Amino acid sequence: MTDLLSRLLENRPRLLADGATGTNLFEAGLQTGYPPELWNLESENQEKVYNLNRAFVEAGADIILTNSFGGTRARLKLHQAQERVHAANESAARLARRAADGAGRPVVVAGAIGPTGELYEPLGPLAFDEGVEIFAEQAIALKAGGADVLWIETMFSIHEFKSALKGAARTGLPCVCTLSFDMKGRTMMGVSPAEAARLMREVEPRPVAYGANCGVGAAEVVAVLLSMKDAAGADDVLVAKSNCGIPQMVDGDVRYSGTPELMADYVHMALDAGARIVGGCCGTTPDHLKAMRIAMDSHIGGERPDLKAVIARLGEVSPGAQKQARDLRPVA
Repeated sequence: MTDLLSRLLENRPRLLADGATGTNLFEAGLQTGYPPELWNLESENQEKVYNLNRAFVEAGADIILTNSFGGTRARLKLHQAQERVHAANESAARLARRAADGAGRPVVVAGAIGPTGELYEPLGPLAFDEGVEIFAEQAIALKAGGADVLWIETMFSIHEFKSALKGAARTGLPCVCTLSFDMKGRTMMGVSPAEAARLMREVEPRPVAYGANCGVGAAEVVAVLLSMKDAAGADDVLVAKSNCGIPQMVDGDVRYSGTPELMADYVHMALDAGARIVGGCCGTTPDHLKAMRIAMDSHIGGERPDLKAVIARLGEVSPGAQKQARDLRPVA
């Protein structure tokens, strides 16, 4: 174990990942439809990206993700910016690196890699090998900017996940991989939590950690984690990075229902469900993360929660996610 993330996992029982990038940048002035990755290159907006990274560090994050979720050639070409892939991703990593290096403690810079938005053959036009090249281009740029680890997130498809991992592997950096599970307790392409856990143990290179992100709220992610834990190996490091409650339209804007108190409860339940890395996804602000840091630091391990406890403390869980958990372990 030589990389920073692995060293921290070796010496600490749990780590706090950061919160949302996109929704917080909207609050800083990002306009709907404009690619946040281009802010990494604009002098008037680079400081806003850095300030968000720094705010998460100051809130207590051990891991911060770069502003590069949609930084592949496939996504940037929608804005005629496909030739700016290297510059945008390298700058994203440099901005996060600056915030991490100013922390006065070890903070992991995770190069965020999201899906291409394309369907893979035979369902769509994107060939597997082309996907590998697309992800490799982004990963190489993130490494050049100083990323410690590559964080492949919000994946739905096994093919796309495998191509992202193969592309990222060209850098030699360790990888963390998370899938997004919808209201049926599976990904959009039908992958179950148990299948995801088995897959992560079979692929090469094997991810340092894996789990679930985004989704439809904290309760759903914890339910997914319960299913994943039962299929995971004893030494597997699981990740939970849930949305901050449920998105709602308020005065024409999307707002998330999760309070700092709910996200603190989610930390306790995610840890007891088997996660070692916990963070927030869409809607999670630095204020939420501060409450999550306090919860993590004060956590005293409890019994594995059952679905009744998850629902009582965090909200409803979809029938599909309940079934996934029950199929592996009965509810107490």
